[in-house]
Amino acid sequence: MSFRNPSTEALFSRLRCVVFERGWLSSNNVLFWDEQGDGTLVDTGYASHAVQTVALVRASLGSRSLCSVLNTHLHSDHCGGNAALQQVWNCSVRVPEASFDAASSWNEDLLSYASTGQTCNRFAVDGVLRPGELVQLGRFEWEVIPAGGHDPDAVMLFEADSRTLIAGDALWEDRLAINFPELVGESGFEDAADSLTCIEGLDPNLVIPGHGRPFSDVSAALSYSRSKLDRFRRDPMSHSEHALRALVMFRMLEVQRCSEDALMTWIDTCPIFVRARTRCSTHLSSAAGIIQRLLGSGSLLRLGDDLVVSKDQR
Repeated sequence: MSFRNPSTEALFSRLRCVVFERGWLSSNNVLFWDEQGDGTLVDTGYASHAVQTVALVRASLGSRSLCSVLNTHLHSDHCGGNAALQQVWNCSVRVPEASFDAASSWNEDLLSYASTGQTCNRFAVDGVLRPGELVQLGRFEWEVIPAGGHDPDAVMLFEADSRTLIAGDALWEDRLAINFPELVGESGFEDAADSLTCIEGLDPNLVIPGHGRPFSDVSAALSYSRSKLDRFRRDPMSHSEHALRALVMFRMLEVQRCSEDALMTWIDTCPIFVRARTRCSTHLSSAAGIIQRLLGSGSLLRLGDDLVVSKDQR
């Protein structure tokens, strides 16, 4: 649904944009329109929600065209609608410069889709977002800012006049995104900390996150993220266990229902789990341990011989 808040609607009108606040599995989308009313969309959600993404954009643009798509990063929940949007409007797609080669050659290993067992339909890539460049969105120019950590190639977009930040997954209001490099044994926590420091320096008035509502209490969000990040730095195992549970929930939110045996088989064969378990070999990182924890928290429920997602998680 589009974001509605009286205190920010005037700002969005001035910026000439609308925010589609999406539920899991999709990222939020930000639609801008130019002087002619044609659109640019920042991030496009997950592939299984692509029909809804097209409908949201069409309802906002009417007979006008979607000219371009920009992606803050290429995780499947942020670019899964690209292909469907290109099919309808033949729009161009620009991606972070560091991801251009992998996306152009459609290297699903480098793009994470093979390793996470997630779906993303191939799309054409037409250009890059270079850190430091200015891109025209709506009435204003937005600066492309690197945002490593969650995804080392990620970028944010910042409009200096209104101090509005499209943060992708670098900052959420009251959660911290998985640090994918750390999950597979690479450095990522320091990059995430640097991104938080960068955001603090920008001093945004409003943050449009990749997930959840836009928010203005940026200092509270930074404090929360830093607290979680410090905890994970002190105990990397807790981050791995948290991340693996989150990836299983992503899978279950996609399929909604499957047998416990089928889910265990998926976990035991999904490459990112196989790789992570070589570093995080505990009961809580095993397929049985992850499922047990999700059942214990009420995130998953038993329905006969199957596992289903609880209504609270949908």
